[in-house]
Amino acid sequence: MDTLSLKTPVGELTLFADGDALTALCWGQGMGAPRASKTPALNQAAALLKDYFKTGTTDFSALKLAPTGTPYQKRAWALMRKIKPGQTRSYGQLAASLNSGARALGSMCAKNPIPIIVPCHRVLRAGGKLGQYSGGDGPDTKEFLLRLEGVDI
Repeated sequence: MDTLSLKTPVGELTLFADGDALTALCWGQGMGAPRASKTPALNQAAALLKDYFKTGTTDFSALKLAPTGTPYQKRAWALMRKIKPGQTRSYGQLAASLNSGARALGSMCAKNPIPIIVPCHRVLRAGGKLGQYSGGDGPDTKEFLLRLEGVDI
């Protein structure tokens, strides 16, 4: 497994890749991860993240992802990837697409191994309420990411 760390406005992030696919994004400098890499998948993800934090509009769909999870989790994360920057969906809306419940969808957000790139921060509670966030400083980080994308919270 290859790793790469980068500093961002939401703290130090560490990217993990297996071959040509990104497998995880974690807060902090994990496993003594270097700040430079020869792994194309890590360099591409780092470049896109840097652009994202400048513009709030970066499209991560070109990244190959290989998150570890159940088939249900992977379907939920694939739905989240379809939410464009500046847009939001409710837990209930996504859950209905999966013939599931909002709480189960919330659990999929919390278990998302590649936050920001798999934009679980764009999933809100009913009525546009922020809800929880498992990355960084929790809901404060979620709000920062949404405001970066131009969402009025």
